[in-house]
Amino acid sequence: MIEWIYVKRLWDYLEEDVMPEDITTKFLEGIKARGVVKCKDSGILAGNRFVIPFLNYLGFSNINGEKDGSEVNKGDVVLLFEGNADVLTVERLILNFLGKLSGIATITNLMVKRAREVNPNVRISGTRKTTPGFRLFEKYAIEVGGGDPHRYNLSDAVLIKDNHIALYGNIEELIKRVKSSVSFTKIIEVEVSSYEDAIRAYKAGADAILLDNMKPYEILPIVSELKGKVILEASGGITPDNVVDYARTGVDIISSGYTTHSSRSLDFSLDVEKI
Repeated sequence: MIEWIYVKRLWDYLEEDVMPEDITTKFLEGIKARGVVKCKDSGILAGNRFVIPFLNYLGFSNINGEKDGSEVNKGDVVLLFEGNADVLTVERLILNFLGKLSGIATITNLMVKRAREVNPNVRISGTRKTTPGFRLFEKYAIEVGGGDPHRYNLSDAVLIKDNHIALYGNIEELIKRVKSSVSFTKIIEVEVSSYEDAIRAYKAGADAILLDNMKPYEILPIVSELKGKVILEASGGITPDNVVDYARTGVDIISSGYTTHSSRSLDFSLDVEKI
């Protein structure tokens, strides 16, 4: 069921290319073709879970593809499908889609591996720094890469950030007010930028504390004091180059927008064969 919701999204993306029509491919009417999608990079494949039912919906046949999460290398065939010349109409959408998601999965996987070399239980998570209209797919790609999607939207969990506190005026009172009203199914996380505020948030009843834009040496005493008592998340400016430094602090979660806003798309190509 859920795949068909995503298929609708892909249809919307295709409309950007084909409205009102593909004025080149229409002259190839009646020609049968096979599409062969190959990887031109090395990384983690993501996106076939949605591309395959989408191609089936469009009427293509003999569709075969590698599973998401597979390690792929240059020259590997990741997707085969047959149909008419409309293979060319969907070419760019498929390549862009697979490239974007696979790039996110690949960089997430790299960060997970690096972090867990020094902190085996740490989770690498995404953020809400995503592409408008594309968040569901980007969050999915993070999961494929071994990461945690974090919040999909503002209703998933309570996250009291610095601007909430600035408007309300008192961190303890705001936490208690939220805690007395919000559903027990929703955790309450509080963003802080100092040791003192972390302790205040914990004592006021926060379930998780987000250590925002703090250096690893600033995080260490907080972990020493609160580890095991509350979920500790480090966030802000974390990249593949410094993720190990943050993992060494012993935090439970490392969230990074890098996976979605700075990842490089994997390169894929589509070859067509007349059949």
